[in-house]
Formats: sequence, C-alpha cells, structure tokens
Amino acid sequence: MALAEHLRLLRTDRGITLQDLAQSSGVSRASLSRIENGEVSPTAETLGRLASAFALPLSQLLAPLEPEFPPLLRRAEQGTWTDPDGGFTRRSVSPPAGSLKLEIIECEIGPDRRIAYERPAVPGHEHHLVLLSGALTLTVDAERYELQPGDCLRYRLFGASSFETGDQPARYFIALA
Repeated sequence: MALAEHLRLLRTDRGITLQDLAQSSGVSRASLSRIENGEVSPTAETLGRLASAFALPLSQLLAPLEPEFPPLLRRAEQGTWTDPDGGFTRRSVSPPAGSLKLEIIECEIGPDRRIAYERPAVPGHEHHLVLLSGALTLTVDAERYELQPGDCLRYRLFGASSFETGDQPARYFIALA
C-alpha cells in the first residue's frame, strides 16, 4: 500500500491527472487507478513505463529519496520489491540519497523470463551490471549481450532494453550512477 500512496503523491504533487499519466506512460487510466488504490501491484514493465513518464530512476519511483543517509544499512533495512507474475525480485542494497549519486541494486529474475522496457527512465543513465549466477541475455539499444557469471556489462541507456533468462534464474548486481 505504501507504493500505491507514493505513486499517487508523485502524480498529484506534479499536478498530473490520471489521463495525462496514462498518455505519457502508455498504461491505461483504469490500470493506473487500480495501482494507486492498491488493488493490483504493478509489474516491472509497468513500473518502467511510469519511471519514464516521471523521468525518475526506478528506485526513486519505488521509494522517495532519503534526505539523510545512514552510513550502515543492514540487509533487513534494505527495501525489496517483487513482481511475482514476472518472476522478478529487486533489493535496494544501497538506495539513492539526496547527496549521493551511486546506487546498488541486487536483482533476481526467474527461469524462462523476459522483462522489457520501451525506454529508459532517465536517458543516458549509467549502468554497471555484474552477473553473479545463471545466464542473462541483455539487449541494450538493439545490441544483444550474452552474460555469464562474473561478466560485467557497462553502458549508458538511451533506448529500449530487455533482460532474458534461460532455464535457470539469473542473479546480478547493478550499480547506477
């Protein structure tokens, strides 16, 4: 329910109507209303569309910026978001803070899954992805990369992207700057 309220506040604080957000995100007005009312949980792809519409990194869409940051963030304090339908889990290891630029996220995508984003939330956003386990096919701006454990893909995202797994889950860290 906290995500639903945060999304509603982002929209209303910016003076955006549900209809305006539907047009800019490509998510139906009815779906947006159901998300904001906490009736359904958004998928990873829907969150990607909303992040693009708000021009915010996904992490700031999931939670507001911390005004002050604690130097030590225990695992139990790190926010986790799950898209059960998409088989995707995202943990904010080092969430964004007002005075810090780098953010580290741990993700896991279940087997035989594909998550696609039409456009980046913030064009040119710098990503460093390190695959920890499994295999991952990452397509960035129409360039396809086959990653194995230990591989690091560094890129600035300007266009569409997708993450695909094979018959095993993929687990990775991604650092965003």
